Amino acid sequence: MEPELNVWALPDLRAAAAAENWPALLKGWRAATRSSQSRLGALVGLAQPDVSAIENRRRQVTSVEVRQRIIEGLGVPPELRVGAVSDLPLPSLVLPGAVAEPEADRLRRVAEGGVRLDAASLDAMERLLAEHRRAEDTLGSRVMNRVVAAQFQAVAGLYDQARGPHADRLVKLMAEYAQFLAWMAQDQDNATVALAWFDRSYDWALESGHGDMAATTLSMKAHLAWSNAQGRRCVRLGEAAAVTPGASAATRAMAVQMAGRGHALEGEAVAAYRRLDEAQQMIARAVDVPPWLYFYGESWFSAQRGMADTHMKNWSGAVDNLVEGLAGFGPGFRRDRAWYGACLAHAYAGAGEADVALSTALGVIDDASEIGRPHAWGELHTVAALLLRRRTQEGRALVCALAELD
Repeated sequence: MEPELNVWALPDLRAAAAAENWPALLKGWRAATRSSQSRLGALVGLAQPDVSAIENRRRQVTSVEVRQRIIEGLGVPPELRVGAVSDLPLPSLVLPGAVAEPEADRLRRVAEGGVRLDAASLDAMERLLAEHRRAEDTLGSRVMNRVVAAQFQAVAGLYDQARGPHADRLVKLMAEYAQFLAWMAQDQDNATVALAWFDRSYDWALESGHGDMAATTLSMKAHLAWSNAQGRRCVRLGEAAAVTPGASAATRAMAVQMAGRGHALEGEAVAAYRRLDEAQQMIARAVDVPPWLYFYGESWFSAQRGMADTHMKNWSGAVDNLVEGLAGFGPGFRRDRAWYGACLAHAYAGAGEADVALSTALGVIDDASEIGRPHAWGELHTVAALLLRRRTQEGRALVCALAELD
């Protein structure tokens, strides 16, 4: 079947093309057009077994010739091809349906000098950043990183024309962009780049008197320390974030729970649960949640507490908290559902429930592969290793499932 005219308007398909995620691109194109592997292969000059091998990640697309045949055979639009995004005056245009156009158009016109930098323009930029954040929940940091980086350059390029309160507000927005870019670098396990962006965010937050963002940056540095198994650093950064002047209640709660997770990483159960209990009370009372913590609430706190339980091998507590947390995550939060789902599989495996651990892992394996690398993907390998050490058949089954997507 020939592809429908609007096939490249599908956000997931466009995201796969922009990221050169060939397995997702081939599968997505076939699903959208209801085509067989043989039909797709005829269009791109590949045999059906080769298409199957690429879709199931048994074969990687490394040849420039094969890559070009796929692009031309499927009619991938020029703006989605690698290298094209940086040439666009508005990178967000590559994500129709995920990011609204009016705010993006406003930024373009301000950058070109057609519209002056005013409060309405800054409002539009803030809405654009908010939409990018939510798009990243679904599409992942690999797709969104270069889009947001180019968007940030357009915003930062307005600094020289900003005056008075507009200048402070623009610097505040730059701090928020830097924090988001740091998070995406961290999500891709690039600590060096993440720390550089965190430092920029912190400096701009102080320059603009943005205490809430300064505290958020310190708290996220604590998260980076936690990801690198640096428990003591995680505690200290979390505690520093919690007492930053100007931090909102939600930001302080996030910081205190990070300190608790640092204590858990160090095996300090009493201190860990004391800080986690305190953070839980704070988040329950919080009403002034900043826009970049739109996701943060009791469900996320429960899931994060479940991770602390896992550190202390409190498997029943980890299962209960992770199940409760995941129940509050909407379907758009694909990356987070993959990560916390992998953590839940770990908790079940630790509790000796191999069959539930396997079914939970298989339930998130596709999202972990597509947008959850390296963290959720690595956690699933940890689950497989734990099940194998216990000589379970579920461990071998999970290893085989992971191998098909590796």
